[in-house]
Formats: sequence, C-alpha cells, structure tokens
Amino acid sequence: MELLTFWITVGVLLLGLLSSALRILREYERGVVFNLGRFHAVKGPGLIIIIPIIQTMERVDLRTLVMDVPSQDVISRDNVSVKVNAVLYFRVVDPQKAIINVERYFEATSQLAQTTLRSVLGRHDLDEMLSERDKLNNDIQDILDTQTEAWGIKVSNVEIKHVDLNETMVRAIARQAEAERQRRAKVIHAEGEQQAAERLVAAAMMLGGDPRAIQLRYLQTLTEIAGERSSTIVFPLPIDLLQGMGQRHADSLLQGAGRGGAERNSSSQYQ
Repeated sequence: MELLTFWITVGVLLLGLLSSALRILREYERGVVFNLGRFHAVKGPGLIIIIPIIQTMERVDLRTLVMDVPSQDVISRDNVSVKVNAVLYFRVVDPQKAIINVERYFEATSQLAQTTLRSVLGRHDLDEMLSERDKLNNDIQDILDTQTEAWGIKVSNVEIKHVDLNETMVRAIARQAEAERQRRAKVIHAEGEQQAAERLVAAAMMLGGDPRAIQLRYLQTLTEIAGERSSTIVFPLPIDLLQGMGQRHADSLLQGAGRGGAERNSSSQYQ
C-alpha cells in the first residue's frame, strides 16, 4: 500500500513537471526564454519545451494592438485650451527588446503617447489642429516610432479623434467663419462687377465702330418693348441725339452772343 502511494506520488510529480515543461505558443505569439535569469532565445510558435526551475519564459503578442490615448488638456500656440484624444496602432517587432529593454511595454507606450500628443499639439495653432490633422498625425507617429524603436515596437498609425472646444470658443469660431463667408461674398460680387464692366466696355467699342450697329440695337430694343403687354409706353431716346441737341443749343447761344456784340459795335460807330 505504501509502495503504491509512493508511485502515485511520483507519477503526479512527473505529470506536474511535464505539464510545466511543455508550452504551446500560437502563431501570433513568441516566447522569450531565460536560463537562470540570462537571455537564451526567442522561441515559437508551436510546442516549446522549458526545463523547469532552470528556464523561464515570457509570452509576447505580435498582433497589432489598439490603444485609446486618454483625453489630454492641450494649450495651443495661440493660447487656446482644448481637449484632444487619439488612437494609437502599434505592434511588437522584436520580442527580446520588448521584454528586456522596457518594463511593461504597453503602459510605457501609453505614457509616451500621451506626453508626445501634448508636446506636438502645443506647438501648433488651433486652426492647424482643426485643418491639418494628417500632418499632425504623421508628426506624432514619427516621434513615437523613433522613441519606441529601442523597445522593439513599431508604431504603424496615429489618428487624432476629437478636438473638444468650450462654448465660448465655438461661438467665436462661428463668428469668424461667418465673417469669412461675408468677405468672400463681397469679393465675388466685386469681381462680377469688374467682369461685367469689362464686357460692357468691349461691347460699346464694338457697337461704336459702326453707327448702323447702334441703330440696329435701338430697333431691337423697340421690338422688345412693343412685345410686352403693358400700359406704359417707354420710348428710348438715343444718347447721341441728346448730345447733338445739346451741341446745337450751345452753337445757337454762341451765334446769338456774336450777333449781339456786332450790333453793339455798329451802334457805337453811329454815335
């Protein structure tokens, strides 16, 4: 009986040692193996045999990890306070560095992303944060990728999700946008007036090249007026006719003044 108990105990110990010595790593996992605390090798995937007590192993996930960067209070270069959050995509490319060079690489990357987000956005104006997100995303990604390279981590993408403003700043931006739209409308209206004036000058030059063109235009205007059903009759008077009448009136005044002077001269001679 005692012998049976002994063998059962030995069998249980052997099964325990065997189960602790056999490790199964999935396709996206790697194992960093240490011999008595010293780095030995990176193994996996598949069945891995670990010598109990002498060897230890740390599992590392090689899949792309998604990290939600918490909302950060940022003061822009033009002294506007905003709250910005982002999302970070990264993965481990060197399991040895990720285990040996940094403690808890996920938390380290999270803290680095938060500080980098504040420092990069603090060097830009609010307008750049709202309109140039692609450029800011690339700048943050380059900085994070450079600093995490020593940890065996590759940052594949950074995306700024939200830029939250207070109500006062939202109203100020709305007023600014409205003023900008009014300015554009005035500029467009002025450009339209300028183009219309240029076309009218060109048309006047073409019509002035031949007096018959003016007469045809005059007759066409009369035809358009006659075709309208209205009790008001408008008779256009050519401008050159008015100018001719004015010139004749001025000539008559000059002639009258000339006759009066001649009569006064003759009367003075008789006296």
